[in-house]
Amino acid sequence: MRKLVLFLLIAVLALGVVPTLAQGETFPDFIQHTACEVDLTGQTIPIYHLGDLSGSYAFITQPLLAGLSDAIAYYNARGGVCGATLKSDVGTEYRDTAGNREEAQAAYDFFSTLDPKPDLLVLYASADAELLRAQVAEDEIPALISAGSVPGLYGEDAATPGWIYASNPLYADQLGSFCQFVAGNAEMYPEPTIGYISWPGAFGEAAYTPETISYCAAQGVTILDTPEYFLPTATDITTNVQNLVDAGANILYTNSLASGPALVAKTIIDLGLEGEVKLAGVNWALDTSVGLLGQRTLGATGLPSTNGLVASLPFAWWTERQNPGIALINEQADANQRQPQARNIAYLLGWGIVDTYTELYIQTVNRVGSLDAVTGAEMKTTIEGISYSPLGLYNFDYQGGSTRALPDNRIAMMAYLNAEGTGPATSAADAMLLDVGDQKFFVPIAIPLTDFAAAPDLRPGGADVPQ
Repeated sequence: MRKLVLFLLIAVLALGVVPTLAQGETFPDFIQHTACEVDLTGQTIPIYHLGDLSGSYAFITQPLLAGLSDAIAYYNARGGVCGATLKSDVGTEYRDTAGNREEAQAAYDFFSTLDPKPDLLVLYASADAELLRAQVAEDEIPALISAGSVPGLYGEDAATPGWIYASNPLYADQLGSFCQFVAGNAEMYPEPTIGYISWPGAFGEAAYTPETISYCAAQGVTILDTPEYFLPTATDITTNVQNLVDAGANILYTNSLASGPALVAKTIIDLGLEGEVKLAGVNWALDTSVGLLGQRTLGATGLPSTNGLVASLPFAWWTERQNPGIALINEQADANQRQPQARNIAYLLGWGIVDTYTELYIQTVNRVGSLDAVTGAEMKTTIEGISYSPLGLYNFDYQGGSTRALPDNRIAMMAYLNAEGTGPATSAADAMLLDVGDQKFFVPIAIPLTDFAAAPDLRPGGADVPQ
C-alpha cells in the first residue's frame, strides 16, 4: 500500500498566535522564480476572481479566500512581485455570484470594463467558463480555472482552444482515468458497471460524454445509458440510486462535490447496499468537505459513509510534507489558525494561484518592459509558453498552447485514520477522533492507488477516443 496522504492533521488543533511577518523576509530556496529585470516597487497587481462563494459551492470555495489571503500576505512580506504588491479585496477584486448566471455576468461586466481591464482573471465553475468563454476571448482576458468541461475550454465544436486554462484534467478525462484503474483492478471491481449520478448542469454532466462511455467500454467497463441527476439542494435521492442499481450498476460515479458525494454515500448505506455498490467520483469528491460531511452517516463498521470512496487526486495533498510547498502551506495554515474545514483543495489552489501569478507577471514584465505594458494578450503568450510547478503542487504546462487542461492525474481512496496514526482504521473502534470545539471528527485520509500519469485524452476527436 502506498504512503498515506492525510486530509486533516493532528497539528490543526495546535493553533498558535498568528505571527507578524517582518518586511524584508526572503522566499525559501525551493521557490525559484525567474529573476526580476524590472523594479515594480510601489505598484499593485490585483488578483481578480468571481464565482459562487455562498451557494452550492460554498463548502469548496470559501477556503479559496483564506488561501489567497494567507498567500498574498506571505508573498507581499517577501517583496511581492519584483516589489509590486499583490491585492485581492472583496468588491474591488472579487465578487460572489452565489452560483447565479446573471450575477456571474454582472460580475464579469464589472471587471471587463475596468480601466485598465484585467490582464488575467480567475474563475471557479464550468458553467461560468461556458458563459464567459467567448467574452474573455473577445476582450482578450485569459482566465485560470480549476474545472474542466469540454465546451468551456474547447468550445461547442470541442476543437477550438480558447482563453480559459484549467489546472486539472477534463472531467471526462478523469472518468477515463477511473475506468483505466477499474480495468486494471478486477479484484476490486469484478464485472464493473458504472451508474452515473450527479448534479445537473455544466459541471455535473461534464464527464458523461459519448467519448468517455466508448473509452470505458473499450476498457471492459460498462457505463449505463441512463444517468441520474439530482439538485444540489436534494436531501433524498433514494429513487435515483435505486434506478441505477436496478439497471445493473455496481459502481456509482458522481461528478458533484461537497454534499453531493456525501449524499450518494449515505443513500448507499440507507438502502443496505454497502459492500455491494462502490462509490467513485471526480477530484472534488476527495475534498475535505466530503470527508467531513460523510460523517453524518456511519456504515456497518462505524466509520463514515464515505470510507472507501475512490476518486482523482491530480495535485499534491496536505500531508505530503516531503513536498516543501506542502510543508510551507501547512506551516502557514497553522500560523493563521485555519480550521479543518478550510484545509481543502481550494485553500491549496489559493496558494498555487498566488505563486503562479508571481511567476507569470515576472516573465511577462521582463519581456514587455513594464507593468503598464502587460496586456491580456501578452499574458496569454506567457501562459502558453511557460513550464512551471507552483509550489510543487502540480505542473503548469499547456504544451505551447495545444491544450487547455493540465493532464496529470492519479487515483486515490478515501479512508479514515486509525488511533495510532499509522494507517487506515478498520472500524470505529480503532479510529482516531479529534475534538474540534464541541464536536468530534474522524480524520479523513487519502491513500494514493496510482502514480501520476497523463489522463486519457477524451475530447471529441481526442487521441485516446476509440475509433
